[in-house]
Amino acid sequence: MVKILIHGCGGHMGQVVSRMAKEDEQLQTVAGVDPFAGAGQEYPVYPSLKEYWEKATEKADVIVDFSTAKAADELLSFCGETKTPCVLCTTGLSEEQLALVQEVSGKTAVLRSANMSLGINLLENVLKKAAGVLAEAGFDIEIVEKHHNRKVDAPSGTALALADCINEELDGAYHYVYDRSARREKRDEKEIGISAVRGGTIVGDHDVIFAGEDEVVTFSHRAYSRNVFAKGALQAAKFLKDQPAGLYDMGDVIGG
Repeated sequence: MVKILIHGCGGHMGQVVSRMAKEDEQLQTVAGVDPFAGAGQEYPVYPSLKEYWEKATEKADVIVDFSTAKAADELLSFCGETKTPCVLCTTGLSEEQLALVQEVSGKTAVLRSANMSLGINLLENVLKKAAGVLAEAGFDIEIVEKHHNRKVDAPSGTALALADCINEELDGAYHYVYDRSARREKRDEKEIGISAVRGGTIVGDHDVIFAGEDEVVTFSHRAYSRNVFAKGALQAAKFLKDQPAGLYDMGDVIGG
């Protein structure tokens, strides 16, 4: 049995994680943390991690975080101080926060992936192989991501992760272009264009386009519900429980 704390339990994703964890016999939600969550949860909810640590009678083996970038500093500091493993699902982290993730991973196990779905993480492996062949053949690379109208960061962390995995395969030779509206020049051969669409209730769509002469190859991933992200995060929590201090990602969960 893996005991979890859901950080951001009152949010859309926190509620999905809570429901799916309840249906998993290998998991037990012992607490939630959310300053804005109302009553009604089947587990105790605390307004802060500090209050949870002081008052909770049962401590979590792993924290599953779907909160906001604003809450990341407090969360990471708490995990480092208490040596509590954390599945960090929040996107839009600053460079300073990413450095803090690296620091805290030296004290406890931290798993961070831009996207928790199994499909996206397998797609990254496919893109590495495709990029090595198609970029060499002169194909241009574009990424288009679409999300719901409440998402505050753009481009998505997943779009950047897909771009990064391609660029790493190409020895970092490419740069990213996010907006061409102020440019009056033709496309650079060594750029990866990244476009963001926001509207409606789109859960998460990502298209990676390799456009060559007279042919186009497109790799697409569609998330039809938030369940795919919650399922991946809970799989990660099971994996992380007994891991030593270090920085992990979903590739470790899939491989493990």
